[in-house]
Amino acid sequence: MSRSVEQRRVTGEAVDPRVTGLRSAVSRLRRELAGHRVEFADREIAEDALAALDAMAVSGAPEVWRLRRSLLLVAGSLGSVSVLADALTGVRNAVELFGPPGPPRRR
Repeated sequence: MSRSVEQRRVTGEAVDPRVTGLRSAVSRLRRELAGHRVEFADREIAEDALAALDAMAVSGAPEVWRLRRSLLLVAGSLGSVSVLADALTGVRNAVELFGPPGPPRRR
C-alpha cells in the first residue's frame, strides 16, 4: 500500500494539525497548477513560493511572516487564474490558522 506525503507514520511525535492542513492545501494547489496547462508569466514564481510554503511546513514551526510572504507571492502570481481560486483560498485559510502576521525577527 502506498502512502501520500501527508499519511506518513510518525512515531512518538505529535503532528500539528495546522501543519498537516497547510501541507494538504499546498499539495492540492500544486496539483491543480500542474494540471492547468495554460502558460502564464508568473507560473515559476508561484511554483517556487508553493515549494517554500511546503518546506516551511515540513520544518514543523514555520514563522508566520514567512508563510504570509510566500502566500502573497502565490496570490500575486495566480490572482488572475480563476480556476485555481478555490485551491488558493484553501492555502490562504491554512496560513491564517498560524495566527496574525508579526514583524520579522531580527538576527
